[in-house]
Amino acid sequence: MFFHIVLERNMQLHPRFFGQNLRENLVSNLVKDVEGTNSGRHGFVLAVTGIESIGKGLIRDGTCFVTFPVKYRCVVSKPFKGEVLEAVVTKVMQHGFFAEAGPLQLFVSNHEMEDCMEYQAGDMPNYTSSDGSVRIQKECEVLLKITAVSVVASEIFCLGSIKGEFLGLLNVRA
Repeated sequence: MFFHIVLERNMQLHPRFFGQNLRENLVSNLVKDVEGTNSGRHGFVLAVTGIESIGKGLIRDGTCFVTFPVKYRCVVSKPFKGEVLEAVVTKVMQHGFFAEAGPLQLFVSNHEMEDCMEYQAGDMPNYTSSDGSVRIQKECEVLLKITAVSVVASEIFCLGSIKGEFLGLLNVRA
């Protein structure tokens, strides 16, 4: 799920970046520091969309750096239990498979697959349906439902299921 929220961050800036481009330098450093990170609480920061405010800078004791409080708007992605999303299979094992949906890591246990799916070992491990019509292997796209979300520090990990109507294999990437 995607959200547009306001966050705050204290940005440190060296005096060599002061002058006419102070605001641009702060924004540039903010974008480099926060885009693509995971706060755990708010989710993955996908993009900074604007600056709400930049407060007065305070000189840090014992250094020449100045700290500026910055409020900014950003788009974040945070997964929820029950959410259905597309993911790409990254690793297939006997106990299930791992998949990625953007920056999100997911695991689907073999207990969360249809009963007709069987693990096939070999050079390209996969789960194949009993009639051979469905084969889930590395690089396949699947539609899955999130069954559990775990947030530990700045990591988000999810468990998923492909057991259910309209869930499972979407297509195989070439």
